[in-house]
Amino acid sequence: MAIEDQLKICGHKRDADVLELFLSKKELTDVIDLSRFRKLKYLWLHHNKLHEITFLTRNYCLTELYLNNNAIIDIEGLHYLPSLHILMLHHNELTNIDATVKELKGMLNLKILSLYQNPFCQYNLYRLYTIYHLPGVELLDRKQVTEKERRSMITIFNHKKAHIVQSIAFRGKVDASWDPRSPFKQKKASRVPKGFSFANNVSKIVFDDPEDAVFVRSLKRSVMTFTSLNWNTVPKREEKYLEDRGTKPPQMLTITLR
Repeated sequence: MAIEDQLKICGHKRDADVLELFLSKKELTDVIDLSRFRKLKYLWLHHNKLHEITFLTRNYCLTELYLNNNAIIDIEGLHYLPSLHILMLHHNELTNIDATVKELKGMLNLKILSLYQNPFCQYNLYRLYTIYHLPGVELLDRKQVTEKERRSMITIFNHKKAHIVQSIAFRGKVDASWDPRSPFKQKKASRVPKGFSFANNVSKIVFDDPEDAVFVRSLKRSVMTFTSLNWNTVPKREEKYLEDRGTKPPQMLTITLR
């Protein structure tokens, strides 16, 4: 009934003429199948009482969908919308983040997504997890996805890729089959000639596999040295006149941190 009323208000006589439907704030608990509106591009269904989405099966032209402020517990069926660009799902009852991102993975055109105020948002890595599984999204929960977040999600969720990036940074070669969860195994190594200087490294082991050397190097912490003037050794103005000219010069204080 709500749909027919909307069609009358807009003056549409043919289903093919319908490009948008405004059905928000209608107290709707269910919606009839909308596949008859093949050219539908914009659909507003926010602020209703919907629990699921089973009415969008052949709306391949839909680009904007507003489903926020409902009681939706499952978004199964959204994967039928390959043209979707904007999806608003905030203020619902979604609890399964895995099922949610799985349903949205096939939407290559999805750029703007809103999921905040759903139960699964309490997961402390929810944002990075979503960015990792939906790399095409540029605006998540009204905040721009940053390059720093993309790097963080690779480190947390894609250990292999993080290892490759790290190895490239150290100019090392990478074995794609490397598993970060497996114990590190050092291959048989030879020792350098006596008296050979190997920078400041304590270990003088030469690895047969460059990847092993890169990995060990990445685990070593850098040494930081801070040098400043030791003000306790600097004479005060009065002391300069009282003491002899042979006063020792001020000393430098060096602090090394690892």
